[in-house]
Amino acid sequence: MDQPTHHLQIGTHQLATRCLVAPMAGVTDQPFRWLCKKLGAGYAVSEMVSADPRLRNTRKSRLRRQHDREPAPIAVQIAGADADFLAEAAQYNVAHGAQIIDINMGCPAKKVCKKAAGSALLGNEALVEKLLNAVTTAVEIPVTLKIRTGTDEDNINAVRIAKLAETAGIQMLTVHGRTRKQLYKGQAEYNTIAEVVSSVNIPVIANGDINSPQTAARVLQYTGAAGVMIGRAGQGNPWIYAQIDHYLNTGQELPLPDRSEIGETLLKHVKLLHEFYGEQQGLRVARKHIGWYLDTVAGSNQFKRTLMRIGCPNQQLHLISQWFADSAIPSAA
Repeated sequence: MDQPTHHLQIGTHQLATRCLVAPMAGVTDQPFRWLCKKLGAGYAVSEMVSADPRLRNTRKSRLRRQHDREPAPIAVQIAGADADFLAEAAQYNVAHGAQIIDINMGCPAKKVCKKAAGSALLGNEALVEKLLNAVTTAVEIPVTLKIRTGTDEDNINAVRIAKLAETAGIQMLTVHGRTRKQLYKGQAEYNTIAEVVSSVNIPVIANGDINSPQTAARVLQYTGAAGVMIGRAGQGNPWIYAQIDHYLNTGQELPLPDRSEIGETLLKHVKLLHEFYGEQQGLRVARKHIGWYLDTVAGSNQFKRTLMRIGCPNQQLHLISQWFADSAIPSAA
């Protein structure tokens, strides 16, 4: 018997599924977000854009603001430690198509934290409160927040941050079950996420080490979270969002994509990257995605090494198409 379908809402936006794509610098560009949404993700957040207006017109920042043809809602993540800059960045991105603003207080990268942004902010609760209030009062669209559990294991303050966020008008909170100090090492923990869920009345999304439908179900059951956010497990595996959603709603597993579907999806993804970045940059960006897709295909190591050396965009596409066609396994009669 089917389980009841639970809906997740951010402001006026009702999401199609409770499975969300985590913002990842260098990964969740417009082609990736489009593909994940088409394949079952209910929501995807842009790569982090700096709130510093001096960086606004760099090519990187302009590309990160591209949302053409992307299914709604359009969510843009901003990062910074200056209240005026963040408020202005929120307004600027709303003027350029953002329908939801997400504030980054979860990134552990040194180059972000050394500017006292990202997860470094968790160590200064007064500043967190000031920044959240600045953004929520600057725009009329929903504002969401992504955090970690704290700065380190001696300073776990996600519950206090969550309460500040709710008071400031944040409409959804994502908690990665690691501290800033842990980076992406060790195991994510879900006790803190469960505590956050029970302490606020806004939707809380669980993030960290969720890499299968069964794990997603266990984490939702354990924490009481409203949804799950998937990061690294979606790299080269954009099917995971539909697989998780189907399992949550029915208790049944969807079949894994066959070889031909992997090939077709990879080819589509690479073409989108060539179009988005231009052929030469697109070819270079595509290499990491190709690597992730091929990691799931048996017997692809030699082909992967060959593809990484290719410098011609058309040849990159041709070889992918040819390899999947040549090595397709005939269906059983």
